[in-house]
Amino acid sequence: QVQLVESGGGLVQAGGSLRLSCAASGRTFSNLHMGWFRQAPGKEREFVAGVTWSGSTQYFAESVKGRFTIFRDNAQSMVYLQMNVLKAEDTAVYYCAASSVMSSRPYRSNYSLMASYDFWGQGTQVTVSS
Repeated sequence: QVQLVESGGGLVQAGGSLRLSCAASGRTFSNLHMGWFRQAPGKEREFVAGVTWSGSTQYFAESVKGRFTIFRDNAQSMVYLQMNVLKAEDTAVYYCAASSVMSSRPYRSNYSLMASYDFWGQGTQVTVSS
């Protein structure tokens, strides 16, 4: 029902910036809550950022708060993750995720749960050198 295609990953030096993009298709985008997760080698996939269907509220993991921003363009069915002041520990595969199962007013904690999302992108590699 929903297809997500990610782009924008790459190699960057510590302190640099990258913007990840996620293009959605197959369903009315504005009905979907969106999130970004990441998974480093040997580690569990973890929540990075989430945004409500309207874009009015954003949520961030403590490890990226103040450095990353998430925003969406519903007219273009796009969601972005702007990553600034990158650190070596940000190195991971980053995944875009969409939820059609969360309610219109989900609990904040729901955004951080993988089970809250029923559609996932293929992932894009971000490598931060130090």
